[in-house]
Amino acid sequence: MKDESNNGIVRPKAQGQIGVRGEVRLSLIVSPELNDTLEELADRSHSTKSDVLRKAIALFEVASQAKQKNEKIGILDQDDKVIREIVGI
Repeated sequence: MKDESNNGIVRPKAQGQIGVRGEVRLSLIVSPELNDTLEELADRSHSTKSDVLRKAIALFEVASQAKQKNEKIGILDQDDKVIREIVGI
């Protein structure tokens, strides 16, 4: 699902309140541990918790599409050797 109008960036669709720019505002309740993880990831990536969640949803969408095609998701090293396969998504 590639959105050419957004330079190829896939933005997940959600339901909630429509903002001024047509964006949807969501409310999410998470555990303190998950909030800590979100804050750490946001700090590491010099972004916001919302950005981390957007990227996580986009990554999940890629994984879901791959699963439907019987493809696999993995992490490669600098020599393109699979060092970890992502399963259970």
